[in-house]
Amino acid sequence: MHGEYKVRGGKLVAVDVTAQDGRIASAHVFGDFFLEPDEALEDLNAALEGMATDATAAELGAAITDRLAALPEPVQMIGFDAEAVAIAVRRALGHASSWDDLTFDVIPPVVLPPVMHVALDEVLPKEVIAGRRRPHFRIWDWDSSLVVIGSYQSLRNEIDTEGAAKHDIGVVRRITGGGAMFMEQGNCITYSLVVPTSLVEGLSFEQAYAYLDDWVMGALAEIGVKAHYVPLNDIASEQGKIGGAAQRRFAGGVLLHHVTMSYDIDADKMGEVLRIGREKLSDKGTRSANKRVDPMRSQTGLAREQIIEGFLEYFRARYDTVDSSYTEDELAKARELVETKFGTEEWTARVP
Repeated sequence: MHGEYKVRGGKLVAVDVTAQDGRIASAHVFGDFFLEPDEALEDLNAALEGMATDATAAELGAAITDRLAALPEPVQMIGFDAEAVAIAVRRALGHASSWDDLTFDVIPPVVLPPVMHVALDEVLPKEVIAGRRRPHFRIWDWDSSLVVIGSYQSLRNEIDTEGAAKHDIGVVRRITGGGAMFMEQGNCITYSLVVPTSLVEGLSFEQAYAYLDDWVMGALAEIGVKAHYVPLNDIASEQGKIGGAAQRRFAGGVLLHHVTMSYDIDADKMGEVLRIGREKLSDKGTRSANKRVDPMRSQTGLAREQIIEGFLEYFRARYDTVDSSYTEDELAKARELVETKFGTEEWTARVP
């Protein structure tokens, strides 16, 4: 059985394993990493032999770390670590998946009320759990203005009701944590990615964020934006913050990961609608709301539609994909959730 894991910003780790009676009978680790001393590779393999085939990534990693720590000469693992080996082993044993194992539905932008997209982020993961929908990548588009607040944010702490009324901007609460998304037509780019949680098997929450957005770093580079991840969930460039991510893990073994990146936000209007606290601004290293985001328009000179098409093309080229669209049943379920949950005051003000 064969498994691979590419360390983000590091090297490829691969492993061939055999199993017998619920135990790893043999393991051979290889890749383009660096390891000193050379003889430590034999100990790395030996650390895995005899481990239970259902051992967690943490247990496998601990066995490797303990074995190498007991050697008389210090071991240097360069470009990889014990955790990376453990993830590769879990993939080989069928407990974890890789991007290459998946075929994604790709749903291009469809103009809907933004609250419908919020509802679809609950509907579609459940469709994946039920086997009616593949893992998927979709880009939002919308026809009205809305602020989407995080699941645990205080409504009155985040929203200036007078400012929202002045600009006719509604508010809805999403199912993921994180901060507020200021969404006017054409002012940002938002996408949702729904994958099996096995894809991030063995990764910490912080690592899972960066891992699931690794593709978009390449897509941004192709349009001239040098981006990097700022833990826990921010995407930034040399000129400043571009956007942020949020996640929700469902009991059925599916993970929702979505990202909003600013394109051409009216920062003055945003400042009138959102209550951006001094502590938050200080944490971002700025004094003014106008400086908190750095729209992609100013960095690329490209139309929003061109950037979206570039994202779609890059994702299709990198992964196995099938073009798709929303089904009538999915849209009907989303409309029902808007009526019974996302469009209700009870849900929106659940954290007053």
